[in-house]
Amino acid sequence: MDIKLYNTMSRSIETFKPINEGEVSIYTCGPTVYHFAHIGNLRTYVSQDIMKRMFLANGYKVKHIMNITDVGHLTSDGDTGEDKMEKGSKREGRSVWDIAKYYTDIFMNDISDLNILSATKYTPATQYIQEQIDLVKKLEDRGYTYKIENDGIYYDTSKFADYGKLGGQNLDELKAGARVDFSNGKKNIADFALWKFSPTNEKRQMEWDSPWGIGFPGWHIECSAMCLSEIGDRLDIHSGGVDHIKVHHTNEIAQVEPVVGHKWVNYWVHMEFLNDVSGKMSKSNGEFLTLSLLKEKGYSALVYRYFLLLASYRTQLTFSYELLDGAKKSYENIVKKVADIIKSSTKDYDKFVFEEWKTKILETLNNDLNTAGSIVILQDILKSDMDANTKLKLIEFFDEILGLEFIDSAKSLLNVNIPDNIKELAKLRWFAKQNKDYAKADELKQQIINHGFQVEDKKDGFDIKKIS
Repeated sequence: MDIKLYNTMSRSIETFKPINEGEVSIYTCGPTVYHFAHIGNLRTYVSQDIMKRMFLANGYKVKHIMNITDVGHLTSDGDTGEDKMEKGSKREGRSVWDIAKYYTDIFMNDISDLNILSATKYTPATQYIQEQIDLVKKLEDRGYTYKIENDGIYYDTSKFADYGKLGGQNLDELKAGARVDFSNGKKNIADFALWKFSPTNEKRQMEWDSPWGIGFPGWHIECSAMCLSEIGDRLDIHSGGVDHIKVHHTNEIAQVEPVVGHKWVNYWVHMEFLNDVSGKMSKSNGEFLTLSLLKEKGYSALVYRYFLLLASYRTQLTFSYELLDGAKKSYENIVKKVADIIKSSTKDYDKFVFEEWKTKILETLNNDLNTAGSIVILQDILKSDMDANTKLKLIEFFDEILGLEFIDSAKSLLNVNIPDNIKELAKLRWFAKQNKDYAKADELKQQIINHGFQVEDKKDGFDIKKIS
């Protein structure tokens, strides 16, 4: 079955063809662990998880490497400003190493809550310093570098003919559109640091010796070196947010292809922004939405995941609590329907009908990660007159490819231990309704809600369910 993905390099949807049959190598740019990941950052990781689940459902063996940037990412893409890790250390009065571990642990908790499959390997940049130095040395040997005194070793973008092809720019356009002064010694506006020298007037917490002096790696060299080390000189898919296209990923290509001597990445897959009502989400003002904040407000991580999957990964998505409320209601309605299906299902299912619908579902997801279309199919299945056993088997497949845990959530709904006092309140409410004492019934209903439960009336009685 064909898989189609939008390739940023060709600006078109292409049919995926692996380097090695039945296998796919994926490198994804992970977090800079100086602060919490905001929910916009997490959108990218959820979309990448869908891509990975899609390949697994199609029978591929997946090798997935994700970096952890714990050094070298400056506050400006123009190689100026403070290292974000050092900045985080000063902000919180803890060592850089403690900052890195603390925010890495929180990131891992976030992706676990979002039911994101683990990478094959996570690669912290500080564990690949020698590999980064070796790559800079290879570029130097090929004549692609120059030194700026008291600053660092820089990449000369004029030496790489295809620089900017990923973002659709050339060097002349970059110069014409430049709004910054680059009289600090750069030969070209797009030149970037491969290795930065430690400041002479202060001691950095993270610094290493190198052939050029004590310092630390530039942000871009890290991903290139780690990807080459863990996957090799040919990569199926490189993925990240759209903000990486014109700088970070463009610079990665420039670092790798002169060394390996051929095309490095076959497919560049980028995920769009999540915006709040005021524009792009950012950490710059110190106030931003986190997954833990959503959870504190009563939204589960799976509800947020469901909200994200209602839109294409290639379209900008606006966040609001009103929209999230709508997603929560929709998700909970699906879970209730799944719970009803579980109660009436047995082990047997119609294999022919299952395979027919499974193919339809997978064809939809294979069409450039069409999660919204997949959810429409799910709704159609839930409304259909299909037998409960086959429905449940198909919902299991949806959980496999979308990671929304409908079945586990439904089982939790069914297996809730209802306290005796809630049962008693529900009985009193039922009797009040039978006696047409609706004011008393409403009062008792509110008491039940205040305890975190809800009562749903049926023809012959009522059900008590925990509010999710």
